[in-house]
Amino acid sequence: MTETRSRPDVRATPPPALPASLRAPLGLAAALGALVVVLLGVVSASHSEPGRVDTWVQPASTELSSPWRTIALALDFLGQPVGAVLLVGVLAVGCLPLRGPRAAALVVVGAGLTVVTTTLLKHLVGRTIHGDNLSYPSGHTALLTALALAVALPVTGRARLGRTAGTLLVLTAALVAGAAAGWAQVSLGAHYPTDALAGWCTALTVLPATAWLIDRTVDAARPGRR
Repeated sequence: MTETRSRPDVRATPPPALPASLRAPLGLAAALGALVVVLLGVVSASHSEPGRVDTWVQPASTELSSPWRTIALALDFLGQPVGAVLLVGVLAVGCLPLRGPRAAALVVVGAGLTVVTTTLLKHLVGRTIHGDNLSYPSGHTALLTALALAVALPVTGRARLGRTAGTLLVLTAALVAGAAAGWAQVSLGAHYPTDALAGWCTALTVLPATAWLIDRTVDAARPGRR
């Protein structure tokens, strides 16, 4: 009599928050992002004036005209507590059909860890703008970039994109969101350009690490896993 072995039910395994094909490229991007944040933080520590790079990117402050100011204010609202909570809630619910609870958890946990990280960095670096307002890194830029990454990752997994296409999609989403949020913050005079760059790099560091951590935690808690 031939013994029939049951195959594991692949469908029972929740899809990962961080697709396996993106672990290496996003891990490298996270390491480079962390390096940029540290280097800029050392250069900007305890400063209250724009640096050379800031002056080169934005030589003089200019008043935004309509409709650009309206757009900038709308982007700024999304980074404020009320706007951020609404945005995170909508994205978390919207991500459920993409890759299940891990995708929703990535939106919520990723956003939370990004906010915590930027807040700690602000107090650690101590760079200020307009008096004693801590500015490094830009929390708005970091949050919107993180949320773009949190949505792009499950989309990449759902579409089963390869390493090259998936990395390109995720980094493009991060670049678009980060550039828009950074432009709004710099144009409104809330941050220096290097604050926005550091915020973008902070999200690029925190989100892949958060996705990896969620996968490790959920997989370790699965019944029957040793």
